[in-house]
Amino acid sequence: IDQTIYVQRKSQKMIVVGKNGARVKSIGSAARSELETVLERRVHLFLHVKVRRDWSERPEHYRTIGLDFLA
Repeated sequence: IDQTIYVQRKSQKMIVVGKNGARVKSIGSAARSELETVLERRVHLFLHVKVRRDWSERPEHYRTIGLDFLA
């Protein structure tokens, strides 16, 4: 599973990634564990953190993940 985590600023990316990737590794481990429990099989999860300015203010980004946009 390839998953992208979008943030609005480079400083937010640094927070999500953490020192030497520790935070994103922790997020990935927890998510992988939950997915394996739900799916009852081994899961390979690849996380990517990308900066995309103003993504949270664009309705189409919410629709692509099945959420309603309420500004």
